Order: sequence, then structure tokens, then C-alpha cells
Amino acid sequence: MKENIIAHNYQVSKTDRQENNNHTSFLIWFTGLSGSGKSTIANVVEQELYKLGVKTYTLDGDNIRKGINSDLTFTPEDRTENIRRIAEIGNLMVDAGLVTLAAFVSPYKKDRENIKNIVKDVNFVEVYINTSVEECERRDVKGLYKKARAGEIKNMTGISAPYEAPENPDIEIKTEEKTVEEAVHDIMNFIKPKLKYSDE
Repeated sequence: MKENIIAHNYQVSKTDRQENNNHTSFLIWFTGLSGSGKSTIANVVEQELYKLGVKTYTLDGDNIRKGINSDLTFTPEDRTENIRRIAEIGNLMVDAGLVTLAAFVSPYKKDRENIKNIVKDVNFVEVYINTSVEECERRDVKGLYKKARAGEIKNMTGISAPYEAPENPDIEIKTEEKTVEEAVHDIMNFIKPKLKYSDE
């Protein structure tokens, strides 16, 4: 069937959309353990971008798993498929001219490499929210660690499933040493130069 799929050549391009928005588009991927602070930091980064007039959208684990990925579990295979689908959605949004923020545990290196392959390295910013499992468990914002310890949740990253930390992320935020404001400041300093659109 794939041989019958022929891409249509639309006249409005990604470059046209970026020019119209007066900024580039790319994917900012926040990875880290559950409770590390990914969504909190991504939320404030998006607010800062919004203040600058940047067109944005945030993809988050909960809103994706309640919708397009509601058919997936937390087995390693389904986690991989979860991230693959999100990467494809992120790629479409980057093509649409949006700075897209994605906050997902995404525990496997191979899956994060695959995101880079899908959206292209130049369109990918990896932000590692580095928070120890002990601190995440202490916070336990959603009560997931307590359930995992009680055996009610299987394949819980950091408890009964592995987390493969990024070795060379674009940005590493140690939340036990920095405030949310400091983290956002560091991320904004990194991404602001990438926002500049030039048609030269």
C-alpha cells in the first residue's frame, strides 16, 4: 500500500510560515523522571516565549496519553511507539512554524535519538531535567511513586524500569540546585539565538 502514497506538493512552505511568524520553528524536548519538573519548567518557558510573540504549542505526557496515544501501555515497546508518535506530531508542528515544547519521561536513549532523526538535529533541542529519583519520590506530585512501591504500578521509570540519562544534552538543569526561574533563564538564553529568522 505504501507505494500508493504520493506526497502532495503544497505551495505554502515551512519557510513561508517561519517568515510570516518572524521566527524559526523547532522542537524543545524535556526529558527526565516523573516528578522531575519537566512540565512545570516547560510551562514557564512557553509563557516567556509567548511574551516575545513566539507561536508555540506544548505536548505533554498526560494530554497525549488521554488522546492520540490512549491505546498504549507502559511496556518498553509501547513507550517506544508513544515517543515515535509524539516525535511525528512534533515534526508536523515544527513544519507548521511553531516552537513546540514536549515534556516526556522518554527513558530510552534510542528513542530520543529517533526523535532527532525524525525532526532533524538542527530542529531539536534536548533539555535534561536532572532530578534524583529520591527527590522525585519525595515530591511525588501525582502519587505515582507511592503506587509503584505498593506494586500497583508496573514499569515505573526509576523504580521498576530504567531511565537512561542523556550523555550530551543541549541543556542540563539540576532542579535540586536551581529554582524554576533560574532554569527558565538558562533555557531561554540557549534558545533565543535559535529563534532569529533570516531570509538572507
